[in-house]
Amino acid sequence: MSNPIIIETDLKDILAKLDNRLERIETKLEVLPKIEAEVSQLKEDVKDLKGRATAQIRALIVTVIGATVAAIIKFGFLTKT
Repeated sequence: MSNPIIIETDLKDILAKLDNRLERIETKLEVLPKIEAEVSQLKEDVKDLKGRATAQIRALIVTVIGATVAAIIKFGFLTKT
């Protein structure tokens, strides 16, 4: 027959490793609310930037249309000769 396998592990070492892992998890959980707040702020900043970009695009379109109309009026491209 075969000999049984004997595993010797110090319970103190196992508990120390578990305690260390739990401390790291707790540290990560403590930082989590700060990260969530920063992500929320970033979302607001992106939303604000999108709004500004849209406003700038609209202003550019209005400017181009205005310049085109002014050029047509000034140079008389619509007059028949």
